[in-house]
Parts: sequence; C-alpha cells; structure tokens
Amino acid sequence: MIPRYSRPEMQKIWSDVSRFEIWLEIETLALEAMIPLGLAPQSALEAVKKVDFVSAERVHEIEDQVHHDVIAFLTAVAEKAGPEARYLHRGMTSNDLLDTTFAVQLKRSGEMILREIDSLLSLVRDRAFEFKFTPCIGRSHGIHAEPITFGLKIAGWYAELKRQKQRLIAAFEDVAVGKISGPVGTYASIPPDVESTVLNRLGLKPETVATQVVARDRHANVFSALAQLGGTFERICVEIRHLQRTEVGEAEEPFGSQQKGSSAMPHKKNPILTENMTGLARLLRSYVVPAFENVALWHERDISHSSVERVVAPDACILADFLVARMKRVISGLVVHPEKMQQNLDLTGGKVFSGTLLLALVDAGITRESAYRMVQELAMSSMTPGSASFQELVRKDNAFLQALGPDKLNACFSLDHHMQYVDFIFARTFEETGVQ
Repeated sequence: MIPRYSRPEMQKIWSDVSRFEIWLEIETLALEAMIPLGLAPQSALEAVKKVDFVSAERVHEIEDQVHHDVIAFLTAVAEKAGPEARYLHRGMTSNDLLDTTFAVQLKRSGEMILREIDSLLSLVRDRAFEFKFTPCIGRSHGIHAEPITFGLKIAGWYAELKRQKQRLIAAFEDVAVGKISGPVGTYASIPPDVESTVLNRLGLKPETVATQVVARDRHANVFSALAQLGGTFERICVEIRHLQRTEVGEAEEPFGSQQKGSSAMPHKKNPILTENMTGLARLLRSYVVPAFENVALWHERDISHSSVERVVAPDACILADFLVARMKRVISGLVVHPEKMQQNLDLTGGKVFSGTLLLALVDAGITRESAYRMVQELAMSSMTPGSASFQELVRKDNAFLQALGPDKLNACFSLDHHMQYVDFIFARTFEETGVQ
C-alpha cells in the first residue's frame, strides 16, 4: 500500500524485515522442539540463536539467483550460523514457514485493528449520547419522512460497528492457524510434537487437516469481514457527505483552520475525508473476489494464491487500519448544526407529521382509506405555490377538527410522539455493554 494510506505500525507488520524476523523465530522454535526428539543437537540451536538479524537485502540478493524466497532466507541464515544451520528446516516444507508466518501477521494485524475499533466505538458512543435528544428529519429515498434524533442515527452506527467487531473477532480467531506438518500435511517427515510446540509458543492452533497449505477459506473469511467493515465506514461517510450538502447543512466533517477546499473557489469546504474513505472502502471490497478465488487450489496446493496474497493481505490490513484511524478523526471532529436540523424539520410546514395524523384519524373511527385521502389531499395542496402550509391547512379543515379536536390535533404535530422511545432504543443499544 502506498504511504499516503498507511500507518507505520501496521506497515511494519507486513515489511520484509518483520517477515524475516518471524521466519527466523519459527525456524528457531522448530529446531528447539526437535532437540528433545533427537532430531537435532543442542549445538545447532546455539549456533542459530547467535543469528539475531537476517538482512533483507542479502535475502533478496540470493533470491535473485535461486528464485526461491525461503531457500534464499535459509542460505542467508547459514552464512551466519555456519554448518550447524543444516538442521534448520528439517522435515519442513516452505509453506510450513510461509503459512505459519501469515497467521502471525494476520493475528497481529487483527489485534491492532480491533484495538482501534474499541477506541472508535467509545467515540461513537459519546457522540450518540451528546445528540441523544437532538431532533432532525429522517429521510427515506432522500425525501423527508418522519422526525428522528441525531443521536439515534449515530447509535445505529455504533450498533453496526459492534456487529462488525464481532465478525472480525471470529474471522481473526479462525485464521490464527498454522501448520508444520511437511509437504502434504501428513507429518511423514516431521512429528506432530514439533508443530504443537511451535504453534503453542506463537499463540496459534494447528490446521485441522492440512495439505501443503492452510485452507484458504479461513483467509477469505478475514477479507470478507474487513470488506464489511469498510462497508459500514462507507455508509457512515455517505451519510455525512449528504448532511454536509449546502442545501442540507446539518453536519460536516472537521475542517482545519489552515485548510483549503478548492484552488479556484475559496469558499469551498469539501468533505474530502469522507469522500476519500468512500473510495478506499471500494478498494477494500475489491480484495474479496480474489481472496475467495484462492480457496479452490489444485489438489494439495498450487501457487496461484501466493501472488494474490502478497498484494491483498498487506493492503487490506493496512487500509482497514487507516480507515479506522481516519473514522476516529471524523467522528471526534464532526461538526453538528442542531439549528439547521430544526430548520429542515420545519421546511415542509408539518408534512413530516402526516403519518401521525393518519393514525390519529384511524383511531378516531375513520377508515384508513378515507383518512389517507384526507391527509394526502391537503399535503399535495400545500405544495402549490402560494398555498398555506400543510399544518395551517389541517388546522383550518373542519373534518380534521371534528374528528380529532384541538388537543389531539396539536399532539399530532408534536415531536414528543416521535421521541418517546429514544431511551428504550438507547438502553437496548448501550446497556448490554454496561454503558448507561
């Protein structure tokens, strides 16, 4: 991933330096596990432990000659460890090293992403409570529907993010699987005790039935979960972008005091953060298809998955990490305009209460068809240029007055009816986590 969309800590996990450090750790752990089994001498372990660093540059130099990254790495280690290095990689196949390393990298990436999601959830929760009873218009099909609160909108983001967190926990747990079981997973050249010892030290589980590789359905699940996380971010971003429209003006992403919005139009405050995240969510989603196509490898393994994963795995994890961090910035700095929300609520002259009015008429004994017609006729009439507002027309109409009376009519145009269960929804959303 290009540096523009990368954060150093996550980028480091997927660097060559980190990868070779993990390779050396796994090879050393495997060698150590072989000693009690009589498969390697203590002197070999002592020689290898003196190798505290393997130069990525040297590995690449050798790889340019042998065209095999694992052999290049083992050669580079042997140059430092001497003849005792011959015990390294005993009975192992390249993917014992590669797939186990892949699991470590994904495990570390998952832990980092989940920590950031916890921090984001805390921010979203705080903003939801901040605007718990701030009324705004709910929209369906982009058209004014009925009143909601801005806090409820944010609470919906919180609930969805919690679901995404649970999916990610399950996916990263499922992929925390390694293998050190030889060329086709039968342990013919290396006993299971070596695998169990190494994987326990790394915090991994053994693949249930390995081939030459760990099954790729596990990895497809991770990239699917990351793509779904991106989908949630995109939904939040698209909402903020719509709310930042000049004609809406209810909320806007943070804009720095020295920030510029346009090279030609000095007045512009464009939603570039959320637009950027919308695009990156598309990119994150694009990794799902090749990850799923990696599942169907030939027989006990081919190498078609490798080129895909060298791009998809680091990019997906780095992007997801970047997106969570940027979403934290957007949520914490989100500028909200309650006065504009109220203006937009009043914009249609009370038409947003048409549903409440319809139910009140039905409860008063009027058939639903007749009640619907009564409300719709006045709603459409109020749209005529120069007409009185919908609320004014209703209050002057004898049929409504006779059916409901002044008090019930007033209640139909009150926000109280639409906010009566806000506490109930918040309790369902937040109290399950102990948040009051």
